[in-house]
Amino acid sequence: MSKAWKLTAFAPRAVIEAALIAHEDAFDWDPDMVLSGSEIAEDKPDDWRLEVWLPRKPGRAEKAAITALFATEAPGLAVEELPETDWVTQSQQGLEPIRAGKFHVHTPEHPPLARPGIRDFTIPASRAFGTGQHATTAGCLTMLTHMKREGVVARNLADIGTGTGLLAFAALDLWPRALATASDIDDVCIGVVDDNAALNHMPLGAGAGAVTMVVADGMAHPVLQVRGPYDLLIANILAGPLIELAPDFAKALVPGGSLLLAGLLETQEPQVRAACRRAGLRLAARLVNGDWSILWLRKRPAVRSRSSRPGQLPEWSRRW
Repeated sequence: MSKAWKLTAFAPRAVIEAALIAHEDAFDWDPDMVLSGSEIAEDKPDDWRLEVWLPRKPGRAEKAAITALFATEAPGLAVEELPETDWVTQSQQGLEPIRAGKFHVHTPEHPPLARPGIRDFTIPASRAFGTGQHATTAGCLTMLTHMKREGVVARNLADIGTGTGLLAFAALDLWPRALATASDIDDVCIGVVDDNAALNHMPLGAGAGAVTMVVADGMAHPVLQVRGPYDLLIANILAGPLIELAPDFAKALVPGGSLLLAGLLETQEPQVRAACRRAGLRLAARLVNGDWSILWLRKRPAVRSRSSRPGQLPEWSRRW
């Protein structure tokens, strides 16, 4: 644990969302500076704040990088020194349980539901993201449940950007005989996934019905390449990487395979869908949870029989 600093800017929702999008396009962004945008209060949905955490006192360079995210005049930045703490864990303390699809996700401070047909997952607050409370993670849990009900069969699946491992665990619960691979760019996730697997009685290993964890940037890892092609890929990351990785995802899928994408704002959905369409992926279903889009896409079949009629996947669209 160490001291950290936080910078906060207040502005209308559209301004903060535009700054978050600009951050995704800033490829030289300092990875030590972590951003978050949120509404100030439920009764003020158009009043937002941008929060930036970093493990050192911010100087001119850091303030200039944040200011550059705003297309117009940047709002003022409030600078705050935080007490010595693990701020990522602290920010997730006291999270309320959530229900999404067939899943109930809770921290150890809350009891499981223990109801028939409901899978409880205990995910402690940790330095890895993906405790289930974020709209994108909850949306993925709902969509995975829907995909299972629609008859999707996954014998080989991968969760790219797994964080806590929750989505990989959920997918393996739905398809318990599958080969499952989880990856993340942050090596801290190795220990987090190991701990969460033990806590939730999820097997780890290279065989069917177990999760294999690797540290990887996108699909660039020998294990991810050797274990493919996949029936199901999950990627709950950011819009920029989703656009960049769309061709790699398409190559890693079997014909007719499924791709579940999240981490994109609804305003970013057209660009993400366009990149996927160029890669040969078509939309099967979508839902919107708050400001976030969750997309289920499928890879085009390799060959279509002349006698078969052109298929049209139904679009299941839901807004929360």
